[in-house]
Amino acid sequence: MPWTKIQADDSRKQVSFGGPASAGLRELSYRDAIREAMSQALETDPAVFLIGEGIDDPGGVFGTTVGLKDRFGAERVMDSPIAENGMTGVAIGAAITGMRPVFIHMRVDFLPMCMDQIINHAAKWSYMTGGKVKVPLTIRAVIGRGWGSAAQHSQSLQALFAHIPGLRVIMPATPYDAKGMILGSIAGNAPTICIEHRWLYDMKGNVPEEPYVIHPGIGAVRREGRDVTIVATSYMVYEALRAAEELEKEGISIEVVDLRSVLPMDEDLIVESVRKTGRLIAADTGWKHCGVSAEIAAVAAEKAHAALKAPVRRLCLPFVPAPACQSLEKAYFPTHADIISAVRGIL
Repeated sequence: MPWTKIQADDSRKQVSFGGPASAGLRELSYRDAIREAMSQALETDPAVFLIGEGIDDPGGVFGTTVGLKDRFGAERVMDSPIAENGMTGVAIGAAITGMRPVFIHMRVDFLPMCMDQIINHAAKWSYMTGGKVKVPLTIRAVIGRGWGSAAQHSQSLQALFAHIPGLRVIMPATPYDAKGMILGSIAGNAPTICIEHRWLYDMKGNVPEEPYVIHPGIGAVRREGRDVTIVATSYMVYEALRAAEELEKEGISIEVVDLRSVLPMDEDLIVESVRKTGRLIAADTGWKHCGVSAEIAAVAAEKAHAALKAPVRRLCLPFVPAPACQSLEKAYFPTHADIISAVRGIL
């Protein structure tokens, strides 16, 4: 695929959930946007292939791979054994020899089994060879709760991987971003982990039919405001927007920044927004301790300290493993109500 000829959208000012106005814009669900991205990559670049446990099952990884094996064949859309570490090594080997694999993990909880391959190999080969060896590997992994997923199927581990130089970590929240960021990841030459929240798959938004790429490291303003900045990741973007709508009734103006990319992080956008509002709340799907919210707060402290009118607040998971029962889940996972309370407190 002549990736350099594909349109790139590096805009930060995507206040709506769709992309720029286009005749080819139509509404797609998050899952369909991902499936279209992978279908277009497979269709136009023979170096692209998909691999993962159960990706050819009828469910197709929450619907994101349905029909792809029938269309492209088992040699390019292949089920893998339950051997996460070994198969990740296979995918890395394919990437450094010129292929562009997409390794699909049903859950991010099982990526720790692949830490040696991801951290010591995928992230390091380009540096250790002076840039001569590239690792164009995309790893898709799912986070989120539901049906009592509990402590081993509900984790949000983006901070683990965002600590590693050489990796890219993206968390698209909208269908538009899901398609563009996955295509951008496949087109790029750095190993990238794309983290998808399972509560996003039914979300719908405007998505162009033609291929386009969104590069990592560029956030987006989802709602402009003047009183408080909320920098959010993944599904928490929607909770932030819901909170902003409620607070608008009280005359409180909220600016919602969708981080989109955890590594690299759009520090300039965070600083720009904080300097405008003077107040910052970081809302992440993971834990607070040494997490993404801590990095957001550090950026504000280091680069926009003089503009802060109040201490930074963080909304994250309680520092315990995820519970299984629904009543405890309701207490465990933060919502727009918690964001509203934090905004009132910071004001």
